Amino acid sequence: MTKTLAAAGLTLASLATSAVLFSPVASAETCKASYYSGGGTTASGERFDPDKLTAAHKTLPFGTRVKVKNRANGKTVTVRINDRGPFITGRCVDLTPKAFKTIATLSQGVVGVTVTKV
Repeated sequence: MTKTLAAAGLTLASLATSAVLFSPVASAETCKASYYSGGGTTASGERFDPDKLTAAHKTLPFGTRVKVKNRANGKTVTVRINDRGPFITGRCVDLTPKAFKTIATLSQGVVGVTVTKV
C-alpha cells in the first residue's frame, strides 16, 4: 500500500490532511427554526412555494440539503436551501409551512432544532 501511495504522489500526512478537509461527517447547528409564508421570488430566483420542502438559511449554498430535527419531539424533515434568512437573532433556519408542519404545529411558531447537512 505504501508503494501505491508513493506512486500516486501521496503520503499518509497528505491523506490525513485531505480527510480533514473533505470529511463526510456533517457538523450540526443547534438553534431555533420558524416558518415563513413569503411569496414572490426566493433569493435563489425560484418562486416561493409554501407546499415544497424548502428553507431559508443565512450562509449555506443554495441547493444544500439539510435535515432539521425538532429537539422537543424528535421529528425530522429534510429540506433544500433555496432562500436567505432568517433575520431574527437566535434563528438559523426558516422553513416553508409544509416543512414546519412535518416537525411541529404551525401554532408553535418557533421550535428548537438541530440542523445537519445531508
